[in-house]
Amino acid sequence: MTARPGIVVSGLGAVGPAGLGAGAIAEALIAGGAPSLEVDRSAGYHRGHGARTARLATSLDLSALVPPRLARRMSPPARYAVAAARLALAEAGLDDSGAHARTAVVVGTAFGPSSVTEQLLRQILRLGPEQASPAAFTESVASAAASQVALVWQARGPSLAITQREASDLLALGEGVRLLEHGRADRVLVLVVDEMIPLLHAVLDRFHALARPDAAGVERARPFDRDRTGPIAAEGAVALLLEPRPAAEARGARPRLRVAARVAAFDATAPAHDWGSGAEGLAAALAKGLDRQGVALGSIDRIVSGASGSRRGDALEARTLRRLFGERPLPPVHAPKGALGEYGGGFLAAAALIAAGASGGPAAGFERPDPACGLAPHPGTPLPPPSRTLVSALASSGAAGWLVLDRP
Repeated sequence: MTARPGIVVSGLGAVGPAGLGAGAIAEALIAGGAPSLEVDRSAGYHRGHGARTARLATSLDLSALVPPRLARRMSPPARYAVAAARLALAEAGLDDSGAHARTAVVVGTAFGPSSVTEQLLRQILRLGPEQASPAAFTESVASAAASQVALVWQARGPSLAITQREASDLLALGEGVRLLEHGRADRVLVLVVDEMIPLLHAVLDRFHALARPDAAGVERARPFDRDRTGPIAAEGAVALLLEPRPAAEARGARPRLRVAARVAAFDATAPAHDWGSGAEGLAAALAKGLDRQGVALGSIDRIVSGASGSRRGDALEARTLRRLFGERPLPPVHAPKGALGEYGGGFLAAAALIAAGASGGPAAGFERPDPACGLAPHPGTPLPPPSRTLVSALASSGAAGWLVLDRP
């Protein structure tokens, strides 16, 4: 699992509740968060006093990035993915379908095309299996967004999807690195995409997986905070273009980041629906992976954490990081999901921006330290640009992924 020293991120595109482009993500971090909107509750799925808001991207006009003749056969997540991919490729100087004979596409998604899945299930349950639309089925699978991106750019490298809940984004990027390591592609488009439909939002709330309204009726994620009650759900897409550094520089591209290491692990103590308690095992797996790839803990000067406001998830994240560093003081820790929400790729975009030197902004929602975490996120005061950033994402059900990103 040693990352090739020359693998770089040469393009970044983002589509989500903060707006279009990486600049919109950077502005949302500084401002303390992307706007939250009321989720449509007219169908009656939601609890009476449950979560009401999410960070939605439904009002975005994507017509300049996804022509209507193509958009009409795509699900909302596929449209988000194509728009984000176009932005990333344009930044890298590669928005040309003729250049992608050996381009791979890897998508990370927690839930896939939820709206099409709901449509398909309605047909099956109300009209019978024989009435299910074949077109809806092909667009309901988790890899549908990857296929649509590959079709638009005639990308004929490997095309696949990774569904590992909250760790899908980092594991997808790690898989993209692996494809380049093994010579399976010349470049890889890594996409993270999800949509947040009312039914999915209601189900997550009924499982107590979202932030509850506080005494003032406001829903806040509060990563690492003593009073956190869950994350704020989000939707959108983020695309990163990975390629060997010589190929990027030969075009005159200026890489944003170099991938120094990738590590994956699994927490065997986790049940199918929740976080586990295996901080010691996760920290040991991460330490071993970093050592194998020549990354010294002392060289890490920033952490971007996947803490989202989950009671058990944030506590496990904090314990894992503290066990990893032992007696060493932790570098400044950013928790951008407080500002951008859970799902939809905002976390990966924020990690890339922070690792490249952008401000992480204030610790949105954090007010009171939690003794169970023993960790306070950085408050947003100015910091020098990091040289090496550890990005961490733990998922309910046990998956775990980490990246080490260097400024080139």
